Amino acid sequence: MFSLNRLMGMPDNASEHGYTIDHMLEFCHWFMLALAVGWTIFFVYTLWRFRASKSPKADYYGVRTKASTHVEFMVVLIDVLLLIGFAVPLWSKRVLHFPLGDAVRIRVVAQQFQWNFHYPGPDGVFGDQDPTLISAANPVGLDRAHDPHAKDDIVSLNEMHVPVNHDVILEITSKDVIHSVAIQAMRIGQDAIPGSNIPIWFKPVKTGTYEIVCAQLCGSSHYKMRAILVVDTDADYKDWLDQMEKLNNPPPSATPPPLPAGQGGEGE
Repeated sequence: MFSLNRLMGMPDNASEHGYTIDHMLEFCHWFMLALAVGWTIFFVYTLWRFRASKSPKADYYGVRTKASTHVEFMVVLIDVLLLIGFAVPLWSKRVLHFPLGDAVRIRVVAQQFQWNFHYPGPDGVFGDQDPTLISAANPVGLDRAHDPHAKDDIVSLNEMHVPVNHDVILEITSKDVIHSVAIQAMRIGQDAIPGSNIPIWFKPVKTGTYEIVCAQLCGSSHYKMRAILVVDTDADYKDWLDQMEKLNNPPPSATPPPLPAGQGGEGE
């Protein structure tokens, strides 16, 4: 089936709710195409109908027929239908009906020019964060020294993994300027605003790798604000979490490694 969405370069939908957005966009695209063709025909007709050779005297009152009024009324009516029939119910469902139960929660922390994805770890509780602890090794400022819940937290750079067929809630914020999380395949987008923690949710229904981009011009290296979303099977997602937990929280070494020669020895 011919689709204007596909013709305009939209990626395939991979989320449970995406088909409703696709239907609305498809209707809007056909409606705008009809408007463009209709008004172009009307414009060409007026150029021909009121050409100088047939209407040498200017008429400042314009068209006096009822047809123009009827057309304008239909355009307004269709706009109202789009808002009340499609956009408002979809907005209500997305904003007011967040998933309950075992949703996967991930904190998305944007910064110039990378994405930090913060997972709560095996205990399911996000650890405390302290802005004074933020560093290259600790990009979200986890207080691992004092908060036991922070010890098992996982932070991934520019790579977010989620399990297929599970609700996912993203809690979005920024460390510096306004960014915007855009995942076209999941049909979601949300600004990342410093000082705000804004939730958004989706449910992936197809495994695969998808692109995450920043939809706000956030600085000279805005083009670098790209990451990947990997939708895994349950088993692959668990394996990835286990691997990331080991990387984020390596076990303490039983014996300290030997110091290089000439450093730290007695008598120096």
